[in-house]
Amino acid sequence: MKLTKIVGLHAAHSALMYSPQKISRAWVDSERHDKRLETLLETLSTLDVSIEKVERKKLDKLADGMNHQGVVLEVALPEELSENDLKVAVEHLSENALFLVLDNVQDPHNLGACLRTADATGVHGIIITKDNAVGITPTVCKVASGAAETVPVYVVTNLARTLRWLKTEGVWVIGTAGEAESTLFKSDFTVPMALVIGAEEKGMRRLTREQCDFLVKLPMLGTVESLNLSVATGVLLYEVLRQRQG
Repeated sequence: MKLTKIVGLHAAHSALMYSPQKISRAWVDSERHDKRLETLLETLSTLDVSIEKVERKKLDKLADGMNHQGVVLEVALPEELSENDLKVAVEHLSENALFLVLDNVQDPHNLGACLRTADATGVHGIIITKDNAVGITPTVCKVASGAAETVPVYVVTNLARTLRWLKTEGVWVIGTAGEAESTLFKSDFTVPMALVIGAEEKGMRRLTREQCDFLVKLPMLGTVESLNLSVATGVLLYEVLRQRQG
């Protein structure tokens, strides 16, 4: 079992809500006594968790520069799920499907940021590749700020095969590419869908692209050619949310 540290009140509350059994240790600011932290302490005290009150300097070091708000928890890393788990999840979905597919994305900061946005926009799960891609790591969990506990991450060995199967289940596979003819604002995202984002710099692989029902792009009016992967993903997912709530 791999352990990592999560930082801050929001991440701590998420861990308590979704996976309290994974918390093994807690460090809290001995000089802070506000209601939010006291409430958190009361909940932690009901669990089999080692609680240590420490000086702020030690918390700063444990949090590695992140804003800890007086609390750092040690937790087991979230479990990565399998292709079979994905099939069960899709078959039992009662809502309009929304999955995020990351094709060979390797930067843990990008995966962490995508998890955070996925949590905020109601994504049912993130699909990643087994090879040549980052999985759930301590860095991913830190950047995700609790979202690694709430958004399922499915690891698949053959992405093209997985996308073909999703289409047989009525899920539209929508890819992203700078040369696409249609922008996200002219596309229908109210359908059951899997949004595919290609790797940093390289974009989608050929076999992945061939499985896409259609491609979309972000309009770029300035001089830069593209946005950071996680930023572009955030823009796309919030357009999906806007259309679905509209």
